[in-house]
Amino acid sequence: MMTRIWMILSLCLWIFITSYRSNAVQSDIDCLRSIKQSLQDPENLLSSWDFSNSTEGFICRFTGVECWHPDESRVLNIYLSDMGLKGQFPLGLKNCTSLTGLDLSSNKLEGSLPANMSDIVGYITSLDLSSNNFVGEIPGTIGNCSFLNILRLNNNHFTGQIPGQLGALKRMKEFSVANNGLTGQVPFFGNFTPSASSYAGNPGLCGGPLSPCEDTKKNNSGVIIGNTL
Repeated sequence: MMTRIWMILSLCLWIFITSYRSNAVQSDIDCLRSIKQSLQDPENLLSSWDFSNSTEGFICRFTGVECWHPDESRVLNIYLSDMGLKGQFPLGLKNCTSLTGLDLSSNKLEGSLPANMSDIVGYITSLDLSSNNFVGEIPGTIGNCSFLNILRLNNNHFTGQIPGQLGALKRMKEFSVANNGLTGQVPFFGNFTPSASSYAGNPGLCGGPLSPCEDTKKNNSGVIIGNTL
């Protein structure tokens, strides 16, 4: 009797694991298919992204794709730097649920970043969107990507303030928003202090390693005057 129960439990567990693994693999395939469909590839550098293949791990041989294991279609990193790609930030990335690194730098991507960035790349550790044509404000939800330790948004056309929520990224080791159109107070990261070069090319930024913000100057002046009375 116990042997039969054990066999049934083992079968149920095998079915569950197989189903989960299949769904995870399919979602990663859907992720890459969506990326290819949403981006223009004028230089045809994504020609290796052929979805007619059905062998296990076939997407791991795609240009710019690194998998957790070469024979398992679970995407670890996507490196598509300097490929002349055009379009907007690919929303299909949300289906790459095991993704930890994304590099779309030095392309011709445009438009604003989605407000729900943490829902799309929530477990990412490295995000490089530098040297594109992105516009608008930097989404504060990036601050919810708690594993992020590298964030490069330099050489774009971002405007507005840098969200203070980014200060919640306690693992941050590298950060750059240089050469945008940003203004206001820079965030405080706690365990990490970006250099002034990380903010270069944004004349409207202040605080941190840059010149004090105007309000800070006024407050300091008020303290000095009060102490001398």
